[in-house]
Amino acid sequence: KKRLSTLALHAGQEAPDPATGARAVPIYQTTSYVFKNTEHAANLFALKEFGNIYTRIMNPTNDAFEKRIAAIEGGTGALAVASGQAAETLALLT
Repeated sequence: KKRLSTLALHAGQEAPDPATGARAVPIYQTTSYVFKNTEHAANLFALKEFGNIYTRIMNPTNDAFEKRIAAIEGGTGALAVASGQAAETLALLT
């Protein structure tokens, strides 16, 4: 079993970033993503295919963070939100 310090540093990014080769998780500061074609976009929005649509919905940096928190807490998943109020709303309405 991995210790807390290992999980805090490496969970969510088991291999270097495929696009850059970076060992640390890159900070992706984009808001929108390019689709291969209209079918690709339609599949992403219909949730038939996993991928990035818009940074408020999914972002590679957020994905690594969520996986890291889930690993530290021993959970199956985690969800990062933009503010404490968003977290409260999510907790109360779901």
